Amino acid sequence: MSSPAGRSHVQVLNVPDDIPLINLLGHRDEVLRALERGLAPASIHVREREITIDGAEGPVALAASLISELINVVRGGTALTVDSVERAITITKEGLAAPSDVMNTDILSNRGKTIRPKTVGQKKYVDAIDENTVIFGIGPAGTGKTYLAMAKAVVALQSREVSRIVLTRPAVEAGESLGFLPGTLNDKIDPYLRPLYDALHDMLDADAIPKLMAAGTIEVAPLAYMRGRTLNDAFIILDEAQNTTPEQMKMFLTRLGFGSKAVITGDVTQVDLPGGTQSGLKVVRTILKDIDGLAFAELSSADVVRHRLVGEIIDAYERWGVDETQPNHRRRR
Repeated sequence: MSSPAGRSHVQVLNVPDDIPLINLLGHRDEVLRALERGLAPASIHVREREITIDGAEGPVALAASLISELINVVRGGTALTVDSVERAITITKEGLAAPSDVMNTDILSNRGKTIRPKTVGQKKYVDAIDENTVIFGIGPAGTGKTYLAMAKAVVALQSREVSRIVLTRPAVEAGESLGFLPGTLNDKIDPYLRPLYDALHDMLDADAIPKLMAAGTIEVAPLAYMRGRTLNDAFIILDEAQNTTPEQMKMFLTRLGFGSKAVITGDVTQVDLPGGTQSGLKVVRTILKDIDGLAFAELSSADVVRHRLVGEIIDAYERWGVDETQPNHRRRR
């Protein structure tokens, strides 16, 4: 509607009666404060169930669109937090997607907790898993590469799309250093596989996991154990794939059998292989480009869902890495 003199534009939104205001505005209006910060210069005022937005036409339209989307998100059962609203503001400003399409995509629910993608990159990654047989999830720590793949694996098992889940990682410190560790072989490899166990415990009842593992329905093993096998009717996840050699990557990919899906995750900036050894994850895109049924999902610092500083730290290191490779580089003091 038209605004009074001195104001360029005013838009009023009415919050439906089925939406609890605390779910939309946050505890002590913390979500509202985040909206005010992120949507400036548009001004937001709330009176009872009426939200008034005023300012220049463009910012007002963007704010109204986002708040309407957030009403749909809350109606879909997703609780709003300051972090999720800040991500929704970024999604809206960049025109990447409708926030409700991202935030209301349920993957898996367990013990009252629902796993959903939280960024556009994560949503594209989840969609790629649905639509392809072999999926590479490449990006920095904290982007949910392994966690979301694990959730999709559990869903596939529960819906009987596959009969088992196979989880594997390369144990980079193979050979002598493993030999010096105390305990059985399982004790020695446990530190490499522990993150996969931890994710499983978020998604399945704790007492079910040992039974599923004893029955072979869930297998967690080092990558070396995959050699010579054909994995049929399985959802297979290779984690920390930046620490595979090209030969190991080929070996893993050729284990794929009928009715199976493979997700390979890794961060090409965190290679722990001995000096001079090429990473199989770094070269695989060139080798396997243009193959139908195979997808590469790239995640970035924008998809990090840990503390806000983590994304900024990743970006800072990427800038530093670029500077280090430039000719005549001089380290700033």
